[in-house]
Amino acid sequence: MTLQATAEHKASPDMSSIDKFEEDFAANRKRMRLSWALGSLIFIALFMLTAWIGDFFKYTQVTTPSGAREWQWIISSGLPRLGEYIVQTLPDISWATFGADMSTWFWRWPVWMMLLLETILIAFMATILGVVGGFILSFPASRNLTPNKWVLWVSRRYLEFARTVPELVWALIFVFCFSVGPMAGVLAIALHATGSLGKLYSEVNENIDMRPLEGVKAAGGSWFDQIRYGAVPQVLPNIISYTLLRFEINVRASSIIGYVGAGGLGQEFRTAMSFQEYTDLSALFVIIFFTVVVIDYLSEKLRHRVIGMGERT
Repeated sequence: MTLQATAEHKASPDMSSIDKFEEDFAANRKRMRLSWALGSLIFIALFMLTAWIGDFFKYTQVTTPSGAREWQWIISSGLPRLGEYIVQTLPDISWATFGADMSTWFWRWPVWMMLLLETILIAFMATILGVVGGFILSFPASRNLTPNKWVLWVSRRYLEFARTVPELVWALIFVFCFSVGPMAGVLAIALHATGSLGKLYSEVNENIDMRPLEGVKAAGGSWFDQIRYGAVPQVLPNIISYTLLRFEINVRASSIIGYVGAGGLGQEFRTAMSFQEYTDLSALFVIIFFTVVVIDYLSEKLRHRVIGMGERT
């Protein structure tokens, strides 16, 4: 064989290798298509089963405008009633009497503003307690930071229990223990926030670089020293972001748990619904909506300043 033939033989790929690659590629592609088809069928089956259990396919009898009774799909028959309910909550406002109409709409604004302040303070206090509890428990609840598996198991089970029980249920328990008032609301939201934030913080902890902790350990540092100097500086920006998000969530939660006597605007929701004061419901919704918008805006600015984005924008 000449040198030129040898060079051409080395430059040209082995046809058997190309055929083998194409066969493997076709087989993998076929398996992927089968997997996607099987996954889609399972998803559709679960979706249809959930819709059936949730009465999405239910038919009910309704009274037509003519007075006759007929069977209709529950969703198509219920959506007009939703529109009727929303219309009842909207006040009658015109430009000619705008000031008087707004005064009528927000007729209890002094009481609502005081309850709104109470709602925000409940959320603030509950967030502080939840951050402290979640921050402390997040380290033993992290697989890469826990001292041993028993501490990991106990920490995770406690966080799961705290966040599994809804805030309303915790509020009912604490109202029974400490009577009605803001204290029950603070404890209910704080306990649930501890479980939620502890879970989020622990997931952040499990993604840190372990080399700083190994350096602290090699220098003779204890487990607490490793956490203080090796882990906390890495997770602090994410902790601040999750904390600000949780404060916004707690503001909404604290405006609802008052429905069971745990303080805040929730008691006004209960009163308005009991007396069918629908325009009061929309006024309370507007107050909470703008409160959440302001808190979200301020939280975003603070978060950007903490992580350094404020200097670049």
